[in-house]
Amino acid sequence: MLEELSITGLGVVEAASAEFHPGFTALTGETGAGKTMIVTSLRLLSGGRADAGRVRTGDDRAIVEGRFRLPAEANATITDLLEDTGADVDDDNTVIASRTVNADGRSRARLGGRSVPVGTLGALTGELLAIHGQNDQLRLIRGDQQRAALDRYAGAAAAKTLAKYRKARDRWIAVLDELDALRADSRELAQEADRLRFALEEIEAAKPLPGEDVEIVEIVRRLTDLEDIRSAATQAHGIVAGDGTSVLDALGTVRSLLESAADQSLRDLRPRIEEALVVVGDIGDELTGYLAGLPDDAADLDALLNRQAELKSLTRKYAADVDGVLEWQADAERRLAEIADPQARIDELEAESTAIRAEVGTLAATLHAQRSKAAKSLASKVSVELTGLAMGGSELAVTVSLRAADDPRLMVDIDGARAHAGGHGADVVEFGLVAHKGAQPLPIAKSASGGELSRVMLALEVVLAEPDSGSVMVFDEVDAGVGGAAAVQIGARLARLARRHQVIVVTHLPQVAAFADNHLLIGKQGGGSAGRQRSTLTALDRDARVSELARMLAGLGDSETGRAHAEELLQTAESARSET
Repeated sequence: MLEELSITGLGVVEAASAEFHPGFTALTGETGAGKTMIVTSLRLLSGGRADAGRVRTGDDRAIVEGRFRLPAEANATITDLLEDTGADVDDDNTVIASRTVNADGRSRARLGGRSVPVGTLGALTGELLAIHGQNDQLRLIRGDQQRAALDRYAGAAAAKTLAKYRKARDRWIAVLDELDALRADSRELAQEADRLRFALEEIEAAKPLPGEDVEIVEIVRRLTDLEDIRSAATQAHGIVAGDGTSVLDALGTVRSLLESAADQSLRDLRPRIEEALVVVGDIGDELTGYLAGLPDDAADLDALLNRQAELKSLTRKYAADVDGVLEWQADAERRLAEIADPQARIDELEAESTAIRAEVGTLAATLHAQRSKAAKSLASKVSVELTGLAMGGSELAVTVSLRAADDPRLMVDIDGARAHAGGHGADVVEFGLVAHKGAQPLPIAKSASGGELSRVMLALEVVLAEPDSGSVMVFDEVDAGVGGAAAVQIGARLARLARRHQVIVVTHLPQVAAFADNHLLIGKQGGGSAGRQRSTLTALDRDARVSELARMLAGLGDSETGRAHAEELLQTAESARSET
C-alpha cells in the first residue's frame, strides 16, 4: 500500500505531503487546486512520461517521492526487481520510490536509495499501483482492452493456455517463413548448390591435409638452404658421434680413467659420465635420423612450390589457412545437404507445419472455450453491479466470437469453423450494453455515455478485484458525468472495493467522498513564494469533512443548512459502510 506521498514543484503544488491509510481515501478540492497533480505524481512513480511542462513555473525541477509498504508475500517480480537493483528495503518492509523531472525535460528515478532506469521503477510500482483515469475509461471501448479484461477474469488457466498457444504459434510462423523462403528462393538455392559443388570438388581434388601449409613452408626453407643445413648437421654429427675423436669417444675414455682411479671421489663421478654418454648418444641418433631425412638434392623443391601454390589458391578463396579450408569444407557439405534437394526439405517442413497447425488449433479451441465460459460469468457479475449503480435494467453482454479467417496462411479449424490464429488467440471479444430486458446488445463504444462508461469500468474493477487483494487502486474522477443516486452507488462500490484494496479517489461528488474512510483536502493559497499560487494538502477530521461536503454540495460552506445536509449525507454513508 501507499503510506506517504511527497510532492515538490509539480504543477501548482509548491510543496505538499500526506500520509495515506488503508481503506478508501477521498481527495477533494476546488477546481484548479491541483487534485490531478496527485494522480500525475503517482503516474510519474509508475514510470509515466516526464513532461517538463508539469514543472512548477520558476522551479528547476519537480520531485515526487512515495513510500510503499510491500506485500507480506511479495510476488516474484517484486522480489527479483529489488534484488537486481540492490534497493534498500526498510526494517518495516517499506521502500521509497522517487522521480525527479528537471525543467529541461530530463528525468531521474530512484528506488530504495539506488538510481534505477525509469522502466525499472515503473515495473515495480506497476505491481503495486493501478491507476484509472478518464483516459482509461476511453480505453475500455477498445477491443484489445476488453479482451485483456476478460483474460484477467478468466484467470491462471486461460493465461497458461494463452502462453502455450503463443509459443506454438511462434514455432508455426518460423516454419512457415522457412517454407516461404524455400519456395521463393528455389532458383537462388540451385545456384548456391552449384557454387558449393564446384568449390567442394576443387578442395577434394587438392586433398589438403591438416597443417600441411605450415609444414611445406618449413620444408621449402630447408630445401632452399639444403647444402648449408646438410654441412652443419654432418659436422655436428661427426663431433658428437664420429670415429676417433668424437665426444662419445672422449667420454668413453673419461669413464675408463675414472673406473681405474685409486681415489673414491673420482670413481663417484662415473654415474654422471654415464648420464652424459646417454644424452650425447641420443643427440647423435637424432642427428643421424635428421641427415637421413634430408633429400639427396633440391630436385623436390619445384614440386613443393607447386603444391604450396595450389594450397594458397584454396586459402585465398575459402579461409586464412588450410585448417580453415577444411572447416569451410565441412560447413559447405552440411549446407549442400540441406539445399541439394529443396523439395525434400519442403516436404519435411510441410509435414511439420501441418502438425503444428493442428496443435495451434487445439490450443485456440481450448482458449476459446475458457473465454466463452468466463464471458458468461463476467457478464452476469458485472450486470449485478450495474443494477446497483443505478443503470436501470442495463446489462453487460460479453461475446466471444471467432476471428474471420482472412489470411489462409494462419488459418486454423475450431470445432469445424475456420478462424484466424492471431497473436492473442482466434477470438474477438466485445463488450456490449443491453439497454433494457429484451433489447439487443450494442457495442459500448457506440451506445455508452461517458457516465455509463465510468460505471461499467467501476463495476468491472469491483468484479475483477474479487479474487485478490493488497494493491493500490487510484481513480481519477471515475464519477465524471454521474450524479444523484448513481453517485451514491459509486461511493458504496468504492467502499466495498476498499475492503480488499487501498483505494484513492479524486472526486468532485460529495456522495462519493462521504463513503471514504479518510478524506484529504487539496486547497489553494495565493501567498506562495514570489506571490505565486500554491496548493496545500490537509487531512480532514470529521468536523472539517462536514464543512468540505457542504461546500461540495452547493457551495454552502459553513451555513447551518449546508452543514445539516452534509451531516446527513455523511451519516448515511457511514451507516451504509457499516452494513456492508
